Amino acid sequence: MGKRDEWIAKYADDLKNKCGMTPDMDLLTKVTIGCGPSIYNADAQTVAAGQESELELVKKNFLMKKLGLPDGPNLMEAINSVIETYGKSERNKYRAVVYYMLTKHFGKESVYG
Repeated sequence: MGKRDEWIAKYADDLKNKCGMTPDMDLLTKVTIGCGPSIYNADAQTVAAGQESELELVKKNFLMKKLGLPDGPNLMEAINSVIETYGKSERNKYRAVVYYMLTKHFGKESVYG
């Protein structure tokens, strides 16, 4: 099992045990690949949910650029909802898991088709 597969297994575990959802492994793999080399960087692989600037980056770079969603208050509401589901007290909120949940939330799985 390669490094990426180990991370995907870790993300799937987080989705099951911390977020209470059964992951679509195909989609999770594609979202993880879409994150690129950031999954191997300790700082870049997580979302600093307490930093407004970080949440803005998720909104602009992922929701608007990658998923092609129009700007609006619903984007930040979705991000906050995903952070809530992951658990505010959860120290490591993995970017791939947050992106996966946002993709599911907006029904944008086709972006990774």
